[in-house]
Amino acid sequence: MSYTESPAPANHLTDTVLPVPPARVDRGSGERMKPGMVEELIASGSAKAMVLSQKNALVTRDGLWFGDAAPLLEELQATGAGNVTAIYLGRTLGPSSLAEGTQVLLYVADQLPAAGAAGIPSGVHAAGFRDVAAQLAATDTALFVEASAIANWHATHTHCPKCGTPTMIEAGGWVRRCPQDNSEHYPRTDPAIIVTVVGPDGRLLLGGGGPVDAKNYSTLAGFVEPGESLEQAVAREIAEEVGVRVTACQYLGSQSWPFPASLMLGFTATTDDAVARPDGVEVTRARWFSREELQAAVLSGEITISTRLSIARSLIEHWYGGVIEDLQP
Repeated sequence: MSYTESPAPANHLTDTVLPVPPARVDRGSGERMKPGMVEELIASGSAKAMVLSQKNALVTRDGLWFGDAAPLLEELQATGAGNVTAIYLGRTLGPSSLAEGTQVLLYVADQLPAAGAAGIPSGVHAAGFRDVAAQLAATDTALFVEASAIANWHATHTHCPKCGTPTMIEAGGWVRRCPQDNSEHYPRTDPAIIVTVVGPDGRLLLGGGGPVDAKNYSTLAGFVEPGESLEQAVAREIAEEVGVRVTACQYLGSQSWPFPASLMLGFTATTDDAVARPDGVEVTRARWFSREELQAAVLSGEITISTRLSIARSLIEHWYGGVIEDLQP
């Protein structure tokens, strides 16, 4: 899911104004519980499928590549793709490269066949989400993110955590059942907070990791720990990473980030502190910016900030009160 619209007004804790992108896929949580529904969809002749392997999907210059589900599965199995797992992604909502109402499956293969094999056109190639995110339309973005998240869960949860028995896939790929103890296991999402911290003079605190002289700056973030509220996680992470005490915070919006399985929960927070002390581990540099300073630093190439595909950019522009112009190549 990408945030490309620029919210207004400038940062106010009473306003929750991040845009709410419409759903692009109906995941059919009821339909997928029907035994054999994936096999029925494949046999229907109308379903489409995307192909994913080791975080890379088959794409074209314009977006995801979709093949006819039944012949594509047969060809993948016959051309050395290894094990192929079929997972139900859902039915498209609204117009896209696929007709509205198209049923979409995900084929997770051990390896991707070369272009020209398995009925795949020569212009199709493999790419990761980060490589093509900027060119994806909204529906393709939603499907790629969903596919990445569910494929990662399957890859890392092959055995029952209670007894170690290999689990079986059910519910269109959204449940794994242990045949030994009959326990059911569901995809997990790890919540992480991501925060714009605003100082007593209205300036924004941004930070970064890696080399201390690197140019990239972004919002601060961290995972929520067991037994912790989101607000407590905001206060703890900001204190740990930059030594700043949060006095108030408010939720603004969220973004799925399935690498590996995160849900980014966006907050804006205030502090009475004017000095930041990076921990030197996760954050190696931190800097306060006025609106004028931030825009000037970006346009001069002194720093870079998060891309418009990320909730980090949306949070920064929420504080800024408009679109921050990027340095043109």
